[in-house]
Amino acid sequence: MKILALDSSGLVASVAIVSDDTLLAEYTVNYKKTHSQTLLPMLDEVAKMIELDLNSVDAIAVAAGPGSFTGLRIGSATAKGLGLALGKPLVHIPTVDALACNLYGCGSLICPLMDARRSQVYTGIYTFEDGELRIIKEQSPMAVEQIAEELNALGREVVFLGDGVPVYREMLSTLMKVPYRYAPANMNRQRAASVAVLAQQYVKAGKTETAAEHAPDYLRLSQAERERAKAQKEER
Repeated sequence: MKILALDSSGLVASVAIVSDDTLLAEYTVNYKKTHSQTLLPMLDEVAKMIELDLNSVDAIAVAAGPGSFTGLRIGSATAKGLGLALGKPLVHIPTVDALACNLYGCGSLICPLMDARRSQVYTGIYTFEDGELRIIKEQSPMAVEQIAEELNALGREVVFLGDGVPVYREMLSTLMKVPYRYAPANMNRQRAASVAVLAQQYVKAGKTETAAEHAPDYLRLSQAERERAKAQKEER
């Protein structure tokens, strides 16, 4: 099974090709440029480097949210365009689940933190049991204080990762009552390879969708939508 995977849900842009248990190529960038500038050129470079015929992929996986509204739209539009052009199914991967997969085999609790601004994060709680990812708390938007409280209540060591870590590290130092640590640089941000590996499991379980069916999971309203709703409420 050959999976083309895309992740532009956060600050990182990442493209990967995974064939069965082999990572053929991965291109990941975490540097200033917008994903609209980087994602397709990255895919083109990867395809050239490994002489990839895009028609040979079995499915196109995309980190479908939550995350940056603009980033998710770019990733979704790219995946949908490729799916329609190639006639391939899409695999809709929860962003936070894929982040947790970076820490395969970790015996501690895994808590990805994606910065959602205003002391909010997109997060979840995971662990690995017998080599399988177990979801203890499904991905959701919540306050940093709330996720810290839930982790403390579980009474187990926690490993944090994600772009929310540097933003809320000082806050976590005062909130956390259980042992905790931070994932190192090689596994603490989004990786398309993790999206691809999780997608393989989804494909085997029949969890695919057509390009026409695909839509991102924003999980909450954008700032513009929140401000519009607030203005409409005040007008009444």
